[in-house]
Amino acid sequence: MAEKPSCTCGQNEKKRIIFPCAGQANVGQLSNLAAIQLTEEGYGSIACAALLATGAENLIANAMQVDEVVVLDGCPMCCAKKIAGAQGIAAGQHLVMTELGISKGPSKTYTHDDIEKIVAACWKGEGRTKTAATLDKKAGGKKNGCGCGCSGTC
Repeated sequence: MAEKPSCTCGQNEKKRIIFPCAGQANVGQLSNLAAIQLTEEGYGSIACAALLATGAENLIANAMQVDEVVVLDGCPMCCAKKIAGAQGIAAGQHLVMTELGISKGPSKTYTHDDIEKIVAACWKGEGRTKTAATLDKKAGGKKNGCGCGCSGTC
């Protein structure tokens, strides 16, 4: 059975903001590299967790308006998630690099495969909160009727 064409206008894509911890260890650096790649692939837009920690009002407002906040933490310290939480921002998807089987080490001890593992986990929806996953299922994973005039199924 052929797949139904999907909307190509981008109007119904989830709006996500991605906060990587970007710590000094390899897993922190991986969180940042994965966030950059995810941004380039159209998954969301990378934002600075350090700026968020300063209470930057525009960044907080933007994070409150997106469909999903994605937090990528390097290790179990979960600094980026704590920073977001301190600003009243809940993560809809939270991944910890060490929980994906990547060992914490010096800043340059990682491979391209490690980046791909993280990126793939995000696209698969790993680390989603139950609330976010439930809302996705109820909406069929997309919003209907964008009214964009495209020939796809919005």
